[in-house]
Amino acid sequence: MPAIPFDRFVRYAELTELVHALAREHPHLVVLESIGRSHEGRDIWVLTVTNAATGPAADKPAFWVDGNIHSTEVAASAAALHFLETLLTQYGRDDEVTRALDTRAFYVCPRINPDGAEWALADHPRWVRSSTRPYPYDEEPPEGLVVEDIDGDGRILQMRIEDPNGLWKAHPDAPHLMVRREPTEVGGTYYRILPEGRYDDYDGYTLKIKRPKQTLDLNRNFPASWRQEFEQQGAGPYPTSEPEIRAVVDFVVTHPNITGGTTFHTWSGVLLRPFEHQPDDEMDAEDLWFYQRAGKKGTELTGYPAISVFHEFRYHPKSVIGGTFDWIYEHLGIFSWVVEIWSPMREAGITDYKFIDWFRDHPIDDDLKLYRWSEETLNGAAHRPWRAFDHPQLGKVEIGGWDRFHAFGNPPLPLLAREIAKFPRWLLWQALCSPKLEIVDAKADAVGDGTWKITLVVQNTGWLPTYVSKRALARKTVRGIVAEIDVPPGGKLVAGKQKDDVGQLEGKAYKHSGVSFWPDYNATDDRMKLEWVVRADAGDSAEITARHERAGVVHARVRLGTKNA
Repeated sequence: MPAIPFDRFVRYAELTELVHALAREHPHLVVLESIGRSHEGRDIWVLTVTNAATGPAADKPAFWVDGNIHSTEVAASAAALHFLETLLTQYGRDDEVTRALDTRAFYVCPRINPDGAEWALADHPRWVRSSTRPYPYDEEPPEGLVVEDIDGDGRILQMRIEDPNGLWKAHPDAPHLMVRREPTEVGGTYYRILPEGRYDDYDGYTLKIKRPKQTLDLNRNFPASWRQEFEQQGAGPYPTSEPEIRAVVDFVVTHPNITGGTTFHTWSGVLLRPFEHQPDDEMDAEDLWFYQRAGKKGTELTGYPAISVFHEFRYHPKSVIGGTFDWIYEHLGIFSWVVEIWSPMREAGITDYKFIDWFRDHPIDDDLKLYRWSEETLNGAAHRPWRAFDHPQLGKVEIGGWDRFHAFGNPPLPLLAREIAKFPRWLLWQALCSPKLEIVDAKADAVGDGTWKITLVVQNTGWLPTYVSKRALARKTVRGIVAEIDVPPGGKLVAGKQKDDVGQLEGKAYKHSGVSFWPDYNATDDRMKLEWVVRADAGDSAEITARHERAGVVHARVRLGTKNA
């Protein structure tokens, strides 16, 4: 197996080589395909991972994993690659991995947005939110700061300019650390702070950051709760207008065996669940119960808190977001999670903070904790010393400060492998909660005069019901189990339907506790008995299939007695 590096972030060419090598070296477990091309023409790779000897992926419940929809969030690609490595190196060694690949399938897309990631990882990086396609206009404003690596050191840091009316000042215990001045404070040395970059058409007085041409946010371009530009910046001209998102949506829709999905982002160190635009009381109770149970398991396995986007992760108290990957739950009833990898705050010992609110305001002591963590643990990698720079437009400035890409937007490289190793067990747990159709019994009993009663008993051995979620039922996005019988040549189906939708099966979820006073009126609602009557010769065989889009496919061949009967 090729060595997947986790001490650096891989660019597109190397990523392509890696996924091709994985498919070549594990032909019994991996199928590689391109599901589409990005705006700049790069293939979007998806690896289907399952044990082909136990059946094709399409006949098994499946789980989707992706990463790097946002350009600079390259640790998300590393997390997806690490999950692939876990599956392929632990198959046949680890019982849980082996069971998962024998009975389920995984669709893994390591990098949804190869163009944006390539810009972020360039020798002279450029940062955009997501896609590199110009939108909504094909030109930039004439004036303003363009965020880029102005001094050519391969990093985009910050610039500080001394100004008596500036918001920022040096921390008294750490002169390189900039903190906000107090509301009524005067008499000190103050600075303005900008991102590193060049400045077009500087007038000598006013400073503003230029809005880039590339303002698309691919994670606002999914169909569910999509909103126009005036309501939500970067959503695109219409749902799935962008080739990257259209490729993902088409893949998911044409793979109805997908029962759940997790998308990797950075950063906040949190597990996010729907809804984004509605409170929890708008969700079906059973779906919320499973989200809460899955979140609790995620916290147990990763250490990350699990929260609702609407209740605890809104960018502004008066706004909500839509058009995200949560589309798979909102429209299709497939359980979805967003993993925001990495929390430098927790690394620095800041434990009592409120995710998005922390970015708006927090105690100055938090800044000092982060700075000291950088100095003591990372040898200064998260916060670079200020150094003088003769800026071609602004004159004398200093460049330094927080290294957003290498220590905040992504884990520092020495800590990357440790951080992304937290997730495979939770992904496996989610996948193994999926419904799974299995045969309990299949037989033929003689009823006389060359007639046979054929019985098939199937059950759902998974935790979730075959339909997966109540939302899927409400949205009518899932059909029941389809049972089909093929009688022997020359035979005849006397009773029963040759092909029929026979409904859904419950799983083990949502059952009451052992001390509950509510009786379980149907103790075997996970099991179904199907019967047919056929006329055929003894010794012939009937073929029976039961299939469910989300719970898999099972087959049985039933022999009708013996030739001498």
